[in-house]
Formats: sequence, C-alpha cells, structure tokens
Amino acid sequence: MTAAEAGPPGPRPAARYASLAVTAALAAVAGLAFHRVFGYGPVIPVAAVAATVPTLLGGLLSGPRRSGRPRGPLWLALLLTIVAWAATSALTVLRPAPAGGTLPQTLRDGVLNGWKEILTTLLPAPAEPRLLVPVGVLVWLAASGSAELALRTSRRALPCVPALAVWTVALLLGVDGPGTNVPLAAVTVVLIAVLVLVRSGGPGAGPAWRPLALGVPCAAALGALSYLVAPVVPVSADPYDPREQVQAPPPQRRDGVSPLDRVGGWLLRPDQVLFTVESGRTEIERLAVLDAFDGVTWSNTARFVPTGGRVPEGPVRERAHTTTQRITVRELPGVWVPAPDRPRRVDGLPVVADPAAGTLAAARPLAPGQAYTVTSIVPEWTADDLADARLADDAEARAALHLPWGPGATEAPVQLAEFRKFARAATQGAATPVQKASMLAEYLKRYAKYDVTAPPGHGYRQIDHFLAESRRGTPEHFAAAYALLARSAGLPCRLVVGFAGGKRAGDAVQVRAGDVMVWPEVKFEGLGWVRFDPLPDNARRSGGNDAVAAGETAEKLEQAQKNAASREQGAGQEMTEKKRRARPAVRDEPTPWWVFASIAVAALVLAYVLAVLLAPALRTRRRRTGEPAARIAGAWRQALDHLADVGLGTARTLTAHEVARFGASSVGEHARGELVPLADLVDRSRFAAAPPDAAAADRAWRHTDAVGRLVAAKAGRLRRLRRRLHPRSLTGR
Repeated sequence: MTAAEAGPPGPRPAARYASLAVTAALAAVAGLAFHRVFGYGPVIPVAAVAATVPTLLGGLLSGPRRSGRPRGPLWLALLLTIVAWAATSALTVLRPAPAGGTLPQTLRDGVLNGWKEILTTLLPAPAEPRLLVPVGVLVWLAASGSAELALRTSRRALPCVPALAVWTVALLLGVDGPGTNVPLAAVTVVLIAVLVLVRSGGPGAGPAWRPLALGVPCAAALGALSYLVAPVVPVSADPYDPREQVQAPPPQRRDGVSPLDRVGGWLLRPDQVLFTVESGRTEIERLAVLDAFDGVTWSNTARFVPTGGRVPEGPVRERAHTTTQRITVRELPGVWVPAPDRPRRVDGLPVVADPAAGTLAAARPLAPGQAYTVTSIVPEWTADDLADARLADDAEARAALHLPWGPGATEAPVQLAEFRKFARAATQGAATPVQKASMLAEYLKRYAKYDVTAPPGHGYRQIDHFLAESRRGTPEHFAAAYALLARSAGLPCRLVVGFAGGKRAGDAVQVRAGDVMVWPEVKFEGLGWVRFDPLPDNARRSGGNDAVAAGETAEKLEQAQKNAASREQGAGQEMTEKKRRARPAVRDEPTPWWVFASIAVAALVLAYVLAVLLAPALRTRRRRTGEPAARIAGAWRQALDHLADVGLGTARTLTAHEVARFGASSVGEHARGELVPLADLVDRSRFAAAPPDAAAADRAWRHTDAVGRLVAAKAGRLRRLRRRLHPRSLTGR
C-alpha cells in the first residue's frame, strides 16, 4: 500500500455491532412517523417487528469476523431478508388472515396499491392489512439497509440515510393527518448523533466510552433544542400534499334509489321509525346533498373517499357548537348515513365521506341495529353575518347556477322563462342577496299549501304544474321549486334531504318517516352553504304531543333570515355600498409556484457554493489534528489536493517520491525542495519501527503549506476556483 492510499480508520467491530441497536431504533422511529396516517396503535407493533427482525438477521449474516472479512455475500443477505419479510408479514401484519383474498394476494396488493389507497383515504386511514403492508415494507428495507451499511462500511453517518428516506415518505403521506411528528423528529436527531459517536472510535482512538460520555449529553441537549424550536419555526407556505396530485374516485351513485324519490313514500307512512338519536341537543340530521340537476332528476356528484372515521372540516366559522350523537339504525333503507352538519368524526360504522359536502355513506346498505357515534361542528349565523354576505363565485357556486335543457333536448324548455318571471316577482325590491333568498322562501310559504298526497316528481314539468296549477305539494316540491327559482334569479342553490324533530322515547329521540325534510341551500362567500326553509308554517313534520322541535340552531337561523329580510331596502343598499367601497378592489392572489421553485433553486445553489467552499477548510482543520502519524498523513493528503490544481489525477499507483517528481516538473524546482522532504517524512511515518514525534508532524505541515503557496502562484485564481466548485471538493481525495 502506498502512502497516497492512507485513509481514516474504520470503527471497531464492537462499535459496528453496537451501531445496529441505534439503526434499528432509527428505523422504528421513522416507522412511528406514520402515526399521522394510522394512529400509534396499529403502527407500533408493525414498526417494532419490521425494525428488529432484519437488524438481527443482518447481524447474523453480515457481521465481520476477527479478520475483518464479511461472513456472507450481500446477495445471500438480500435473498434471506426477502424470505424473512414475507414470513414475518404473514405472521404479524396479515394475522388474522384478511377476508376476501389469500395472503400472497394481500401482500402483492399492499405493495403495489397500498400507497395509492392511503393517498385517496381521509386520515386517519383504517388499519387494514393491505394499507399497513407499505409501512412494514419501508421500515423493513430501512432497517435492513442501515444494518448492512453499518456492518460493511466505515462511514459514520451513512447508516442513517435509509431511515431518513422512510421519514420523507411518512411526512408526505401524513401531511393532512392529525397529531405532530415534532417529538419523533427530536428523537431522530438524538439517535443520529449517538450513531456518529458510536462509530467515531477506531484502532488507537482510546476507550470507546469516552466519546459517548461526552457526546450523549450534547446529543440529548440537541434533541431537546429541536423539540422546543420546531413549533416556532416560521413557515411561509402550506406543505406539499401529494393527495392533490392523485385523482379522487369518480362520482358514482351510492344508492339505487335517490333519497329525494323516497320522500313521498315516507310521508305516507309517517310513524315508521327510521333511526333513533341519543344526544343532549336536538339537531337537524342531514342525509344526502343533491347538487346536480339534469332537467328531470336531482342527483349527487360527490367524490366519496374511504376514511378511518375523520371527515375534513368545512368553512371555518367563528360561531359554531360541537355536538355528539349516538345514532341507531332501525328501518332506514339505502346507504346514506344521517348526521348533523358538519360531521368531523364517525366511530362504529365503516363509512366513506365526501370531503366537499361532509356527507356520509356506508360501504353496504344499512341494517337494523347498526349503531355509530358521530361528532359534528354545527355552524351558526347571525343577522349581521347574513345581511352583509355576498354570493359565492367559486367553481362549486357556478355549477349550482346551471339550468340544463333536459336529457336529449335541442332547445330550452319553455318553463325556464316562466321560472325567471316568477323569481323576479317573488324577489322584487330585494337589495341584498340574503334579502332575495329570504324573500323567495317567504313567498313560497304563502303561495302554496302543504299536501302529503301530492304526486311526487321534481322535474321541470312537475314543478311548473306545482307553481301554475296545483299549488299543493310535499317538501320535495317546495324545495325543488325554490332551487329552480333561485338559480333563475342568480342564486347558487342545491338541495339537501334530511330529518328534523322526532318523537321522544326515554333518553332517545325516534326519528320517523314523517320527520323527513327537503330544504334548499344557497352558497355565500365566507359563510358557505346556508339553509332556507320555503315550507309553510303549518307543514306537518311529526304529530302528537310528544314531538320534539327541529332544534335551537334551526330556529336561530330562521329568525336571523327574517331579520335580514325585514331590514329597509334603502338602508341595506347603503350599507352594502359602504362595505363594497371599504373592501380592496383587488383580491390577494396566491403566490405562483415558480416563485417558490426559484427560491428553492437559489437556496440549493447557495448551499452548494457554501458547502464546496467550507468543506476544504473543515477538512484541512481535521487533518491538522490527532496523533503525529495521522497529522503527517493529513499533510500528505493536503499536498495531493494542492497538486490536483496543476494536473495531478489519481495518486493510487504512485509512490510518494514519484508524486514529488511530478510536482517538481509541474510547479518548478522550488517545489522539489518541499515535496521530497515531505515524501521522506511520509515513508518514515508509515514504515519506520518507531512512531513519529510532534516535531516531524510540524515539519510536514510546513512543507505542505509551502507547496500550497507555490501551486497557487503557478495555477492561477480562475483555475483554482473552478476546481473548488467541482463536487469533488466535498469529499477530497
């Protein structure tokens, strides 16, 4: 071996084995970062097993002998770890056996499709085996890779890289999940520091406990500092969410019969108990949101996604209250799951949720006796909120203004013109959007009568007949007429089917078929969808003295709407104009993506320039310290770095004196006087019986510094700067 090949000593065999415990802990902590996806309960056993087994297997197969040579080839370790992973997964993640498929099918489906199902599931995701398989795979690969790197390489921090890769995946998949990863990140910082300390010792480096005794307290302090500082680190943008790049499932009809088509039949059997509600507060129960109309039928266009029970929150309202209900299904058909607006958590029943509207649907048709608990945050509005509200103008609101011609129609139906005339007459004199919406509801209340025997139907022809001739209808007719008239008047409107009131039976309220409601909702900017009630005041919802009211929230909303509608039109118009003048003319636009991309590129370039400029200085400082032999070897490596500026390529095949002759021919005879004594010192340091002393190391560095000055004068600044910016400057020779 030549002097040019001298390198830093690797960690002791004992340190390599000790670092396995640290790498296993790093992999396990990285696996626990998936708690924002599944919660800690399902993740802890998967992460523990997937981090421990491959680490033990790697230690048995790849551990060094006393001679330092590995026990087995890498391909054998990889083959055995694949077999061990399949067997361990079958006994842990997939036990008990999954329904609907064999173990190999579930493993294959989890590896290939589990990540996509996680991205299309509302967090926390259900702890199903096929979804937990990707977590086990990633943690297993990280633990196995870290163990192999710890046993087969001498790099101190390199074994932590696989665990950091798992961290990256966990952060991306859990960006929208509950909880925080700050404590786990602090623990990871401590473990990386401990890993470097454990692997820092080499032959002749002194007792192994010395760096640990000094470094572990510093590592713990660093982790504590990371934990305390992380919550207050300023972040100027929302984190990247890969779910925005994954297409949600397409809209699909969840039930063969629309809830709106069931309204007429329910009203003819008013005493049929559909479900019971146990709660300290009575609320209106929403069943289904119908936002699309084709001229004949109202339907739902929700993109339902699986969920472990969480439902994303809607528009944040300052005034809202939280309610929790225990609902038991009795004779409610279909898959639609009743809940107050807006549900945030469902337990006890597997459901899919529409993130936009907050509606819920069961995976299978509901059965009598099924029970679940739902927690909702119900928004509230005041007359002041409604009086100053403007109509929404987003994509959802624009879609809620559409009045189609009808299936197969080639021209607009004549009813549309009649609806526009009716809407203008009903809202004449309205000064604000809320006044227009409230006046339309009040007009319909006085215009028609409530009649449960009216023929069902909500298409153009049926609503035209209801408005022009019969003037009698069910909630289906009143709500559908309001929606068509509202859209004709420029109000974005949709329909909701639900239930209000019920019959008290002990601690529960029995919600019966006669309590069914259909109401329209109009979307306002900053308020979201606001419910309006066009039904006459004498409309029968529940009969008997034991009937309960629709709820305090519904009564407050109706009163606020009446107050907003009764304000003088002139005052309302004046207030609206003042508000408009007070608002800025131009809305704040979101910062374009290319601005963040440019900042990121500039930051990376700056970080790279700083790294390539600082790395040589830090490397030189490290080479000047240590035992005299290590300092002489460092001086020689520093001289080789200098000579690279004048064309020295690889020095692995050259002796020290051959390198000195190259330097003399490339730099000049003055360099010979410095390189030859330096080469003699290097050879004596490596091959002499007695170790060198500190004076020899000082002479070696004086020669190296002189060579550096001579090379700088010979090579020129431009050539040296170009070489400093090369990636090789990060690692040296």
